[in-house]
This record gives sequence, C-alpha cells and structure tokens, in this order.
Amino acid sequence: MDVAENPIAMLNYSLVGMEYHSAGIGYFCPVNDFTSNEGVWLIDKPLGWTSFDVVRKMRNILGIKKIGHAGTLDPLATGLLIVCSGSFTKQIGFYMGMEKEYTGTFFIGQTTPSFDLETEPEGTFETSHISDLWLNIKAKEIIGTQMQTPPVFSAIKMDGKRAYTLARKGTEVKMKPREITIYDFGITMYDLPYLSFKITCSKGTYIRSVANDFGKMIGSGAYLFSLRRTAIGAFRDEDALTIEDLTKGFLNVRESQSKIY
Repeated sequence: MDVAENPIAMLNYSLVGMEYHSAGIGYFCPVNDFTSNEGVWLIDKPLGWTSFDVVRKMRNILGIKKIGHAGTLDPLATGLLIVCSGSFTKQIGFYMGMEKEYTGTFFIGQTTPSFDLETEPEGTFETSHISDLWLNIKAKEIIGTQMQTPPVFSAIKMDGKRAYTLARKGTEVKMKPREITIYDFGITMYDLPYLSFKITCSKGTYIRSVANDFGKMIGSGAYLFSLRRTAIGAFRDEDALTIEDLTKGFLNVRESQSKIY
C-alpha cells in the first residue's frame, strides 16, 4: 500500500503489526515497532517512576543512547508518555506541542505545598458551601487562555537548578506565570472530599496548579490526589505499552531473529 496516495492512511495505519503515524513534518514514523530500536514509543508510565526513569530503562532495553521523552509526567502520575529514539528524537518538539488530555481527582478542602500528595497538607478550608451547581459554574470559568503559576515543586530550572531541589531545601522560590490554555474541563464525579475530572489543555499546563487554582475559585482549597494522562494529540493511553510489554516484545523479536539466522 502506498500510504502517500491513501488519505485514510495519512493519519494512522497498520502494516505487518507495526503502527505508523504521520508526524506532520513530511514523513512517517514507526510507532511501537519492535523490529527496530529507532522510532516513536507510546509508553504507559508506571506510578512512582519519573519520566527519566522510563527513558533510562528504555535506553537499556533498546540498546541505544539517543533517546528522550516528549513531555514530563510527574512521578505520582501515570499514563501516556511519548518516547522517541534514534533519528526520531528530532520529532520530540512536535509531539510536545500537541494538546494533552488527563483524567484525575482533586482532594477538596485542603492544600499542600507541592499541590499534590508529595507533601503533607498545610491548610484546611471550609467546604460546607460547595454544591454541584457551584462546582459546575466554576468548572466553566476555568476554561480558556490564562496565566498560570507553576508549582514550586517542579522541574523548571531556576538559576541553573531545578525548582523542586530548592523547594525541598526550604529555599524560597518565586515562579513566573506562564500562558497556558485549558480547552475543556469537566467534572465527572463529586463525592466530598473527592472531585474527579477530565481536562484537555495546552503544553506547559500543570494540573497540580489547576487543582490549586480551582480550590481558590470555589472558595476553599484543593490539591491533586491522582492523575493519568490519557491522550497526547491523536495518541491514546490504551495504545501504550507497559515497560513489561516493551521488554517482552524485543525479546520475542530477538529470539525469532536468532532462529532465522
């Protein structure tokens, strides 16, 4: 099949078990292709792993030095992480610019210094005034382009050092607001103190900051209790590989190749 002549195949297609995707920059790239150590990989990041933990593990599995991810996921988050290896690392910037979709849960009525579970609660706030109607009104108000202040417990560099390194030492860190866009935000469940949500947003959006800001908007406090990245552009988490899937896939290919030769 000549993919260039097939408009349906221009988005995604399957060929001999290998997924290909138009990167939008003039050529196609293999996605989760076990026959090569170069390509684009959709990985389901485990809870507790840093994004760099995934890259380091994949560097060993693939046996390749040139590798990187296209957008950090916090250790306490799970879900879709795009990793590019070999010559496909040139596409990292393209994937980083794609819209992101997340699902997760806010804890309503408390705040933490890190805006998530990494640190202990530092404040407790009133919640008796909160109703479903109030929540849905405020959920609509958070949609749009806005200036967002990242958490001090973030990987952003401040004077050559990661902000979280300074914050963990107790050093005062002043973060600069950044422009982000929240395209959609919907509440999927509310059972005090838990509020579940689904959000679509631009690159650079910190969902921990969304939690903190939303807590203020509803006249209370909130922190991020759980988070999963479900999509990056057209890529979905259900198509992602676990680290175990990746390891087994490469072992199976290598065993098959050894039998042939």
